[in-house]
Amino acid sequence: MSDHLTLDQLGEQSFAIRHIGPDEAQVATMLRAVGHDSLDALMAAAVPAGIRQELPLDLGAARTEAEVAAELAALAARNRPLEPMIGLGYHGTLTPPVIRRNVLEDPSWYTAYTPYQPEISQGRLEALLNFQTMVADLTGLPTANASLLDEGTAAAEAMTLVRRARPKAAGPFVVDADALPQTIEVVRTRAAAMGIEVVVADLAEGLPDGEVCGALLQYPGASGRILDPRGLAEDVADRGGLLVVAADLLALTLLESPGELGADVVVGSTQRFGVPLFYGGPHAAFMAVAQGLERHLPGRLVGVSVDNAGHQAYRLALQTREQHIRRDRATSNICTAQVLLAVTAAMYAVYHGPEGLKAIAQRTHRCAAVLAAALQESDVEVVHGAFFDTVLARVPGRAEAVVAAAREAGAHLRLVDADHVGVSCSERTDLDVVASVLGAFGVSAAELPEIDGRTPDALPTELLRRTAYLDHPVFNTHRSETAMLRYLRRLSARDYALDRGMIPLGSCTMKLNATTEMEPISLPGFADLHPFAPAEDAAGYRELVTQLEGWLATVTGYDQVSIQPNAGSQGELAGLMAIRGYHRARGEGARTVCLIPSSAHGTNAASAVMAGMRVVVVKATDEGAVDLDDLRAQCETHRDDLAAIMVTYPSTHGVYEDGITELCRIVHEAGGQVYVDGANLNALLGYAKPGEFGGDVSHLNLHKTFCIPHGGGGPGVGPVAVREHLAAYLPSHPVHPDADRREGIGPISAAPYGSAGILPISWAYLRLMGGAGLTRATAVAVLAANYVAVRLREAFPVLYTGHNGLVAHECILDLRGLTKATGVSVDDVAKRLIDYGFHAPTMSFPVAGTLMVEPTESEDLAELDRFCDAMVAIRAEIDRVAAGEWTPEESPLRGAPHTAEAALSGTLGYDAMLAAFPAGADPDKYWPPVGRIDQAYGDRNLFCACPPVEEFAAG
Repeated sequence: MSDHLTLDQLGEQSFAIRHIGPDEAQVATMLRAVGHDSLDALMAAAVPAGIRQELPLDLGAARTEAEVAAELAALAARNRPLEPMIGLGYHGTLTPPVIRRNVLEDPSWYTAYTPYQPEISQGRLEALLNFQTMVADLTGLPTANASLLDEGTAAAEAMTLVRRARPKAAGPFVVDADALPQTIEVVRTRAAAMGIEVVVADLAEGLPDGEVCGALLQYPGASGRILDPRGLAEDVADRGGLLVVAADLLALTLLESPGELGADVVVGSTQRFGVPLFYGGPHAAFMAVAQGLERHLPGRLVGVSVDNAGHQAYRLALQTREQHIRRDRATSNICTAQVLLAVTAAMYAVYHGPEGLKAIAQRTHRCAAVLAAALQESDVEVVHGAFFDTVLARVPGRAEAVVAAAREAGAHLRLVDADHVGVSCSERTDLDVVASVLGAFGVSAAELPEIDGRTPDALPTELLRRTAYLDHPVFNTHRSETAMLRYLRRLSARDYALDRGMIPLGSCTMKLNATTEMEPISLPGFADLHPFAPAEDAAGYRELVTQLEGWLATVTGYDQVSIQPNAGSQGELAGLMAIRGYHRARGEGARTVCLIPSSAHGTNAASAVMAGMRVVVVKATDEGAVDLDDLRAQCETHRDDLAAIMVTYPSTHGVYEDGITELCRIVHEAGGQVYVDGANLNALLGYAKPGEFGGDVSHLNLHKTFCIPHGGGGPGVGPVAVREHLAAYLPSHPVHPDADRREGIGPISAAPYGSAGILPISWAYLRLMGGAGLTRATAVAVLAANYVAVRLREAFPVLYTGHNGLVAHECILDLRGLTKATGVSVDDVAKRLIDYGFHAPTMSFPVAGTLMVEPTESEDLAELDRFCDAMVAIRAEIDRVAAGEWTPEESPLRGAPHTAEAALSGTLGYDAMLAAFPAGADPDKYWPPVGRIDQAYGDRNLFCACPPVEEFAAG
């Protein structure tokens, strides 16, 4: 007998054992604790038999990390980025390596969660404050938000802001015919859902006759044209409306700010500030508003407040706008941010500073001016005499030939129509690139240096920038790479991200984002492709998307998937719009009521309103399940106008509800459609498929279940999956590479494939895990949640359980009785966890006064025990308050989190070691940079830009 193992016997180590934290021995320990002898037995006891799938997931065998890396490299190589000169809001850019390596590719930035716990998010919040200041300065308006999804959806949000801020204004919303074409289409899609009239007009000729609620001007226009906004601003104001300007931030370093010229709202994209093209996204859009409109701003807003020691601190401001609180009265869907990309763009501005940005803009403009001059000297007509970076050339009957010749020479140009070609320059453009483009027009480039010397700029003199920008020290300090590296390191060290430890947030699935999954997004074939490049130059992306959509359909039981929505909120909107389109097509347009359980995530209600639906709440039982009797009553009441129900499964309470199939039957019988929110799909994969147990449509969160990282609050991808009868109503796009998807309900995002650049992450996850790996991940996630529930149930009651006393992938710990008895609040526990080295679970959602814990499959037993030990220790501290040893106000619970300064102050009234090292001395302790932040102060004194340097000195 051989004394060695063969290669076949040895096999290759599965990626799943890298992704799933607990090993076999730890799984066995956890199973004993929860009273089951196997994962199969646990899942059989937890998941209702009526929804369990019979067959394993058909995804093929799992691949190794080396195999997947090679496959993705091959797919990337099938894309041909060329020199991107199509323009239309997407431009070539150069990401400074210090920013690429230390932000985009750094897990301390990309594994962080949305900064709802501001004390441990100060680095991200400062970076976002830089973003807001950058946008406010360049746009000339006082308040900017902390990013939106893309320029098209930002323009649509601006349209709805206009309607909120001017509710009595009559007439249509007028959009510039020279706006970016994808922006026009996204605005039309959103307007149609909300019943807003949109008129597209050439604003060079002024507004159409009659009343208007507002107007959108592109500055500069898609054709390169630059219109002076001042007359338009006055005309819109005279008619009671607001002027929205979609602006190019780089152009605003040379052109006067829209705010100075009368704009009320300015939107746009920060993509060309160092963010790769990514075949359309993810990119951080922006919105800035005039004074008096800040409380109508959609998305997130970072503000300045103080901590309990009086030190300056940052936080998310005006959080009462959020749909978690206001639901169907929310001003927008809050899950509309691109934090990681906003940080990248802000740091691009920090690194280059105002002089550097201006120099980049000047070089970009000079290339365009020289190109235009060379064309004109060779009798090629240039349509606009004034422009920033885009030259529109008239070549009667030759446009296709010019574009084809440029492609052969290595550049993608814009085919406008049979007679016109658009050429957009960028910071990547130089005279060699200009020469190759001229060759495509049949123009000699022999005299380019001479032409450069004798050609004046082509910017309109009356619109040259005269106001200062980016004069805050942060934009004028970090010029060397040494200084920039240290600044980035300093900010990242102030934050708590997944690279430090467990983030046990319920409903948010903060799990491993593996390096193998992340690395491919930086490959040039994925990172540098323009979203409107010819389909034949995006063959790798098209194959990846086709495979990913197919795999997602397989694991969910649906028939077709669109990955266009670039956030979960957009996926919700797309799914609801598909339902509305279906009803209208069948002559049942009156079906507009959307039933939403009282426990639902607030995004559901906000999305329903944005889709033009009316929200009706369905009650929950005392056990937290949907009240089926109330559902029956509501369905009967709304039998003629019921459109859909939105239900999360497993429920928002973290339970596999038995009644889900009956719920689907009741709604279908009343003529409605069933929308299964896919937020908790990670508790179903391999065990149940919503498309098979009654769902008609679901959105999926790739940034939760499928490993795209949260990035501090974005990027995300929210694909929408539907049954066959809804497939015709999935998002379309006028320039979609797939001709079959060009006509339909319209685009939900600005780019045909949304945030395509991060799809390789989820593709890799599915390929690495295979069906068996995904199934085991689900079981271990459920096991981890039940293990935490068992360990903590004596200290903190578990609020809801399902089959056999089991929870799904998360559990809710009820602190309300303790709070009533002792005065110790859920906030106190959350902040005290920071001293123990943890990010807090989700607070007060879906039930006020509770903590929702989701441990995920990625945390091993040691980390789960560390968290449970911390919670048990905190319960002991609460007991000391109950016993009268401390008052709530004088306890370490209320004093938390403790900074190093506080611990050394000698004024705590309790032991400093207990305050700072409650679990014992730790050489790797995370020290919060600020103490507990005064939330109310920040809203009473709203300040949302970089504070003056004097305030830092005073602090």
